[in-house]
Amino acid sequence: MAEKSYIPRLKTTFETNIRPKLVEQFGYSNPFAVPQLDKVVLNMGVGEGAGDQKKVISAANDLTAIAGQKAVITKSRKAIANFKLREHIGIGAKVTLRGDRMYEFVDRLVTVALPRVRDFRGLNPKSFDQGGNYTLGIKEHIIFPEIDYDKVESVWGMDITVCTTAKTIDEARALLVALNFPFRQ
Repeated sequence: MAEKSYIPRLKTTFETNIRPKLVEQFGYSNPFAVPQLDKVVLNMGVGEGAGDQKKVISAANDLTAIAGQKAVITKSRKAIANFKLREHIGIGAKVTLRGDRMYEFVDRLVTVALPRVRDFRGLNPKSFDQGGNYTLGIKEHIIFPEIDYDKVESVWGMDITVCTTAKTIDEARALLVALNFPFRQ
């Protein structure tokens, strides 16, 4: 018997509602020319990691829980004496999400995590680069429901970069607005 595969809710919404809306808005001749999500990169820098590798491992484990995919520990490239940093020492963790996991993460980010941010007034609408990618910083990684607040040793910030196939900033912004990203007015 064939196994029924699971399709993320946001991916279905994109295919049925958002893609036709963007075709109409920008006048694409081909529905596959519509910008879409390419990948999501989560990055967590652990400044204290140079002195204590347990913190880097703890951050990597938290990032693995948030992403649902194993995090990679990033290492320093060169030694910097002023920061007490030696070469090839773990200083952070990162994960790159693609496909269904990416859509699941973006859905959880927009519907669950961002509303839990204290004093949240919306995302900065100017954080796009020229390639149509959007980057946002989060001060506390404990806003994600996968993290048990009582078991967290210390709270770290993280960067989330949403990479799109958009050619312009306007196309990327229209895509993310359609995906319910809460931008400031």
